[in-house]
Amino acid sequence: MTAPAVELQHITKCFAKVVANKDVSLTVNNGEVVALLGENGAGKSTIMKILYGLYGLDEGKIFVRGEEVQIKTPADAMAKGIAMIQQHFSLVPTHTAAENIILGNVRGYIPIKNYEQKLKKIALEHGFDVPMDRPVGELAVGQQQKIEILKALYINTSILIMDEPTAVLTPQESESLMQFIKEFAAKGNSVVFITHKMKEVMEVADRIVVMRNGVVVAEKRRQETTEQELARLMIGQELTPAVRDASRDTTAGEGVLQFENVSLQPKKGTALLNDIDFTIHAGEIFGIAGVSGNGQDELCDIISGVRQPTSGRVLLAGKDISKESIRARNAFGIGYVPVDRYRDAMIKDMNLAENILLKGVFDKKWFNRGFIRHKKLNAYTNELIERHRVKANDYNDLAGSLSGGNQQKIVLGREVDIGSRLLVFNQPTRGLDMGAVDRIHHVIMEEKDNGKAVLLVSTELSEIFEMCDRIAVMHNGRFMGIYRNGELTTEQIGLLMAGIHFDGEEAAAL
Repeated sequence: MTAPAVELQHITKCFAKVVANKDVSLTVNNGEVVALLGENGAGKSTIMKILYGLYGLDEGKIFVRGEEVQIKTPADAMAKGIAMIQQHFSLVPTHTAAENIILGNVRGYIPIKNYEQKLKKIALEHGFDVPMDRPVGELAVGQQQKIEILKALYINTSILIMDEPTAVLTPQESESLMQFIKEFAAKGNSVVFITHKMKEVMEVADRIVVMRNGVVVAEKRRQETTEQELARLMIGQELTPAVRDASRDTTAGEGVLQFENVSLQPKKGTALLNDIDFTIHAGEIFGIAGVSGNGQDELCDIISGVRQPTSGRVLLAGKDISKESIRARNAFGIGYVPVDRYRDAMIKDMNLAENILLKGVFDKKWFNRGFIRHKKLNAYTNELIERHRVKANDYNDLAGSLSGGNQQKIVLGREVDIGSRLLVFNQPTRGLDMGAVDRIHHVIMEEKDNGKAVLLVSTELSEIFEMCDRIAVMHNGRFMGIYRNGELTTEQIGLLMAGIHFDGEEAAAL
């Protein structure tokens, strides 16, 4: 009987007093695709980083093809044919694709043209079209993903670990990646991929391992389970999805946020935003779909006041706010959940009450003759913790001690109360587990029903389709069109996200 490609036996890993993995055993067979599911903090990334040599184990054993091995560094893992593609690519933007692929694996004089030809051959064998002589920073995200895979193929990887591999890809790119995984495994190789997307799990996984609180709680063959059962195993309870009322005409409400031909043009370089024009109405969720880095962050910065447009106007309830300060926009009733909560929304070394106060330092309700009204602030923070089901003891917990999903709920609770007119969500569920995503979706839908205007930026088309009334597709700083939900298919939106008009016609805006 052939030995498994990888066998992890009774692995335990602790960080200080936190148990990340407890007695985890996991087997990956030759030619098998194993999906690793779990909430944030379940321990799935930790166990794979142990296999790849990024973390050392405290207890347990690792076997590769039946032989016990000591994997202390990624170099040890790669020598055994193990490679890991992490969620955030490890590429050097100024180096070419070929240079990135061979980086660390060649010495002395490097005949780069010879390597480019060799790498082109490997790429074509796997159906990848990658320009080997162009700097990686100039390439689309989908091509960068392929370069990461080619780095693994170049060292003859037979065991490939992929952490959230489709997080930043268009639907077409995701489909292409799923096809690669199937073909790679069909050749006798093994794949472990960490994901929260059930569709991908049910499409390519042979076996599904579910983790919760650092332990394996279930293993299922794909044919023997359902998405609903997997979701229940992940979070320990049934989920009731937020439901959008598709019969309502949300454009009939008052215009709350209006962009009039807004552009953002740096002194040097190409325009970051080009002639953006739209209106969001009261009681409407307006979605922006697109691959990250196509102007979504800059658009949100202009709404929140971090940047000012170089041309055009931004109106809030008919008032020109183009040059207003961030403080003024908060007072006007704009709530903003940014894409990077650690950089722009919270301070991890502060407690939860202090984080709530961050955007309220000019609000008189929190102060009495210059002194903070701690009792009122603490009570309010505890009320937010309860209302948004945050897993925390009380207002005094440090923000950094919470999981990512619970940190996001705290930011969400603060911004929902600030945003009395307009709520801006920039990828609010990115990287979060299903339980946190479900809670955030319900809150967004509740605020829509309360008559607020909502802007939702997301790279997840399933989220856009589930939540939004109208959808703008963004590419290279432009809107490719604005459509009512249900007007376009996933494939059509995917083409627009890639900058391609479908059916050979210009996409018409509403």
